Amino acid sequence: MLQMPGAMACALLFRLLLLMALGAPSQGNGLSPTSHLRYSRFLDPSNIIFLRWDFDLEAEIIIFELQVRTAGWVGLGVTNRYTNVGSDLVVGGVLPDGNVYFSDRHLVDEDTLEEDGSQDAELRGLTEDAVYTTMRFSRPFRSCDPHDQDITSDTMRVLAAYGLDDTLKLDRERTFVKSIFLLQIVHPDDLDVPEDTIIHDLEITDFLIPEDDTTYACTFLPLPIVSKKHHIYKFEPKMVQHNETMVHHILVYACGNASALPTGISDCYGADPAFSLCSQVIMGWAVGGTSYQFPDDVGISLGTPLDPQWIRLEIHYSNFHNLPGVYDSSGIRVYYTAELRKYDMGVLQLGFFTFPIHFIPPGAESFMSYGLCKTEKFEEMNRAPVPDIQVYGYLLHTHLAGRALQAVQYRNGTQLRTICKDDSYDFNLQETRDLPHRVEIKPGDELLVECHYQTLDRDSLTFGGPSTINEMCLIFLFYYPRNNISSCMGFPDIIYVAQELGEEASDSMEAMMAMNNVEWTPESIKKAEKACKEAQQTVIIKTIDEIVENTTGWISEIIRAPRGPCLESSGGKVEPQDKIPEGFRAAPMAVSGSNTATWRRLPLAALLFGQGVLSLLLAALQAGV
Repeated sequence: MLQMPGAMACALLFRLLLLMALGAPSQGNGLSPTSHLRYSRFLDPSNIIFLRWDFDLEAEIIIFELQVRTAGWVGLGVTNRYTNVGSDLVVGGVLPDGNVYFSDRHLVDEDTLEEDGSQDAELRGLTEDAVYTTMRFSRPFRSCDPHDQDITSDTMRVLAAYGLDDTLKLDRERTFVKSIFLLQIVHPDDLDVPEDTIIHDLEITDFLIPEDDTTYACTFLPLPIVSKKHHIYKFEPKMVQHNETMVHHILVYACGNASALPTGISDCYGADPAFSLCSQVIMGWAVGGTSYQFPDDVGISLGTPLDPQWIRLEIHYSNFHNLPGVYDSSGIRVYYTAELRKYDMGVLQLGFFTFPIHFIPPGAESFMSYGLCKTEKFEEMNRAPVPDIQVYGYLLHTHLAGRALQAVQYRNGTQLRTICKDDSYDFNLQETRDLPHRVEIKPGDELLVECHYQTLDRDSLTFGGPSTINEMCLIFLFYYPRNNISSCMGFPDIIYVAQELGEEASDSMEAMMAMNNVEWTPESIKKAEKACKEAQQTVIIKTIDEIVENTTGWISEIIRAPRGPCLESSGGKVEPQDKIPEGFRAAPMAVSGSNTATWRRLPLAALLFGQGVLSLLLAALQAGV
């Protein structure tokens, strides 16, 4: 038997126990218990609740640190769009005697918390000072506990709550829900900032917002004049503070250099069609979004003969309170540099061709709309070979009835992948997001956009259109290298749809009018959805120079990706369906102390050193190890 000197054995034992106490990171997880957490957000209007977080995509572990201005309990979890009942909530606090409590729970009703049978959150730290209670913990993206909500790449509705003392009771005045995209792949601090940055504002000046519910204001502005090629590498909204709630979205469209452009500010889609010229989106912001910086190897090209010299600035105002006398000077601020990137980027607009064919029945629990893109004509319309498109980011857009969106890629009739999606879309959080991996689109591929709507609160048809109470179904793909294709969108044969619903129609407008004659029931809603999916799609492809070509196609079936495997906790419940086939994986090896389910009422010293660590260390020393 191998014998070690006493001092060496004692040192090794002490190190092991210290690792147990401090919680070494799990195998494959690059986040340690004291890691700097890159992302942060206030979760309430009064800035009382502050959240930091970070994650390890490979290990599928996320760490949260919740800091709340209270001496009572704090809680953090995930909920859904419709109700907090069933939400998971990890709670903890420090008692007046210094003992801490911590547990993984769920809401059985709006006010009552119940402890989960499986404790899947791991405590990383819990302190209280004169101002804050701070709780840091980790949890898997998906545990095997049915009471835990999955952490996904969708919009997450983060639930935060706290108490004024240590009585675990929910108070609606101290319970908040905020939509956050938790799994943000690229953090701005990870990107380069050129030393020679130049700032330029593209804005509407002193525009009197009409007293109408919806206004689309457009104007044409020159891009910066440069003597040699530059790249725009970042953009952000520039808004007048008190008008923020009235600005719904801002889009910047590149204009072809042969375009004859009007002057002044006018309705984008009104009497003068010239104000709807220029259709290639190059930058976009919508409510809930912030600034966006492109990856270090791509940028919007300026200053070459192929680059646009003018843009159309479009601002959508929602003045639902019909306020008079409000002036606005909003726009987009761009950052550009002479330090060139490797690739010139472009934006491809996909989805359902908005007007006049799109409709959504009233009273629908669920209704799907589809827009097809066929890329087979891209090279012909581009008037030059089109290199494979490398997609790195995306922006999703519907209005208030939208619940989910996805873009799916097909090649030679076979589904390849879902390019991007959000199964928990929030109208109030529309932002440009990065893909975890770049996606390659080859000429001839088909791209299908599916939008999921719910209209239970409506008693009349919803039509596609520009107003917030109308609907849209759009996905913008950010890609490189740039080509001349600006949009590729589809719509179904509406005459076929009307006939399937028992209505006679000889043209598209008559068919759309006939939708008002349908008695909308759950059966007729499903019949309309089925007809829209089975109908032949007309695909409209447009270039930056306003060249338009049409083609036709059919909607393919979408194969839904199965939910990923759950992470089994020690002593946790495992759903039967997760076991067959290999549906769950054991918790990664770690020396992070005992399961946190036992850390409910521990003295502070025991928390710092892990349960039983002090006694084990003392016993080892007394034995002369």
